[in-house]
Amino acid sequence: MSIPTNREELKAKLAELGISLIAEENHEAVDTCEKQIEVVKQKDAVAKNLLFQDKKKSVWMCVVKHDRQIDTKKLKTKIGAKQSLRFSGDSMGLLKCAKGCLTPLAIQNDADKKIHVLLDVYFKDESPIGVHPCGEAGNTATWTLKAADLKKYITSFGTTVTEIDFENLDVPKNDKDKGGNKKKKGGKGKKPQKGKTTEKKKVNKEGIDVKKADNPFLWYSQCIYRSGMLEKYDVSGCYVLRPWAFNIWEGITQFFDARIKLLGVKNCYFPLFVPERNLTKEKDHVEGFAPEVAWVTKSGKSDLKEPIAIRPTSETVMYPYYSQWIRSHRDLPLKLNQWCNVVRWEFSYPTPFIRTREFLWQEGHTAFATRLEAEEEVLTILGLYKSVYEDLLAIPVIKGKKTEKEKFAGGLYTTTVEAFIPTSGRGIQGATSHCLGQNFAKMFNISFENTEKKKSFAWQNSWGLTTRTIGVMVLVHGDDKGLVLPPKVAPIQLVIVPILYTKTKEQVLKKGEELRKAFVDAGIRCEFDDTDNHNPGWKFNTYELKGVPLRLEVGPKDLDKGTATLVRRDDGKKVVAKFEDLPKVAKALFVQIHDDMLNRAREVRDKRLRKVTTWKDFVQALKDKCMIMAPWCGEMAAEELIKKKSGEMGPETFDLGEDGTDEVCTMSGAAKSLCIPFKQDPMPSGTKCISCDLGYPDREAKMWCLFGKSY
Repeated sequence: MSIPTNREELKAKLAELGISLIAEENHEAVDTCEKQIEVVKQKDAVAKNLLFQDKKKSVWMCVVKHDRQIDTKKLKTKIGAKQSLRFSGDSMGLLKCAKGCLTPLAIQNDADKKIHVLLDVYFKDESPIGVHPCGEAGNTATWTLKAADLKKYITSFGTTVTEIDFENLDVPKNDKDKGGNKKKKGGKGKKPQKGKTTEKKKVNKEGIDVKKADNPFLWYSQCIYRSGMLEKYDVSGCYVLRPWAFNIWEGITQFFDARIKLLGVKNCYFPLFVPERNLTKEKDHVEGFAPEVAWVTKSGKSDLKEPIAIRPTSETVMYPYYSQWIRSHRDLPLKLNQWCNVVRWEFSYPTPFIRTREFLWQEGHTAFATRLEAEEEVLTILGLYKSVYEDLLAIPVIKGKKTEKEKFAGGLYTTTVEAFIPTSGRGIQGATSHCLGQNFAKMFNISFENTEKKKSFAWQNSWGLTTRTIGVMVLVHGDDKGLVLPPKVAPIQLVIVPILYTKTKEQVLKKGEELRKAFVDAGIRCEFDDTDNHNPGWKFNTYELKGVPLRLEVGPKDLDKGTATLVRRDDGKKVVAKFEDLPKVAKALFVQIHDDMLNRAREVRDKRLRKVTTWKDFVQALKDKCMIMAPWCGEMAAEELIKKKSGEMGPETFDLGEDGTDEVCTMSGAAKSLCIPFKQDPMPSGTKCISCDLGYPDREAKMWCLFGKSY
């Protein structure tokens, strides 16, 4: 039997089997199915292909709907695997597929017949299914064929295909064995080994049971759920913000809102819905957001005359009214801000706080008579965003300008603050301040009569900060015990835990309440946990999980000495102080804790910020989980080549789950431009752009650009 090794041979094999392609699309290299969806026409046909194996090296290839999440524990039970399933990173060894190119059309390379193919029942026989062809650089094309024809191709090489309902992996409980025979009751079973129990091991839901360094994504999931920040919601990508998280968001909003009001910005609110005609008015803008827009098309059972978008951002909601309100130079500047929610229907794997389909934010929209005024405000707002991160959340950020490729769709230019997550080695956009120029003003006729009695178009800005701030804070500061909250945003800054004994209980409780009042009077957010259903050790662990900055322990010995012990959450250090000095000491410790958290985070970030001038060093820095400062010529084609070549290292796949549920997420391994930092070191004469090592025409570097993997 002939074994296809390239696209031409594969087409010949398909023809030999009487299989015709529905569609054949060539495109840029895509290393995830999320990116594949963006470049193909039949988006719902795109299949996600995953390889799993157990400890005995049995291998399964799952061919599933692109947005399907797989619970590997339920899948293990469904297929009768005897060992836990884990991702297999050996797609090259098993199927001769480079990372990012995995495809069931390479099944012929499984000479030893190790692989079992599991096909999602979502793909009915006549349904189209889009997969990469086999051969070199397979991920630069998508071939669409009928699901029945894909099964025909796979089975022609002696490989079995099992159809699985991945949407419902629960195995129904009954009294029959796998063969359908009735199980015998009362028969002899295997005796448990001595000293062992047959009870199923329970998942600890009251603490973190995975180390941050070992599995940062699972650790993150446990932190935000078990600390009481979030609950999952029935709509994927949407979450319930519990009071512990929302209180932190309120602290951020109050900090920022007070400062923009000093600049003359006024709060307002515009509707959630966007008429289609408004959204499509600015071509670049709508193209930038098109894949993420959610639409309302029905009212009850009736179709709407015009589809209504749910705002992904509010430029096209607000600017028709700006054109009505702005007539004269005396109407400028106009500075409005709204605190609201937006919806962006991301195809990529949702990550709580970081990438969600609905999130909270503020969006400022301002209009000025001159470019100079607009550009001054862009940098002023960016400075406030830096202050949110560094002065409030103790997170160091890098200020810079986005490249043309990465700027806000439809804007003149975008400025940004970029943070760094050490455990994943990824940069993350903290907040952006855009100069929109006059583009939107011309589209929506936001014009005015200037001082010379002539018509002019307004210069506009927009700027936004989201609940992503909370996720960045958790990822940067959290440790193996849970959250570590900066004192300025902690819902509870100090918790008092009494050490109670029967004889001295009343005295200790009385002193605890006195101390609570003293802290509150001093402006400290304090809670006295006098509950008696848990012991002090349990309370210590709980408040460490929740990240409370300071813990005060009060017991009978403390009453005798007239002192109490303050314990820092960030480093575990203890400070003993007299009762009357405790509020003053606590306030001083809050300042010290913030500064120490910021300095530690900056030190870690700076050690992982690597300057390189060769591609070899660039790749090694990526492998070492670093952000990279590299010389760049400023050309978009060079930037795209850097991203493409770095992406050939393949995507990264992670276990992600909570409370015993195994889910998986795949993130791009490509390095993109994060920003062009405002602070630029001198460029040595003759330095070439980093892309020149990749065969790009020789170009002299014009600037240092910050590159890295991102969220």
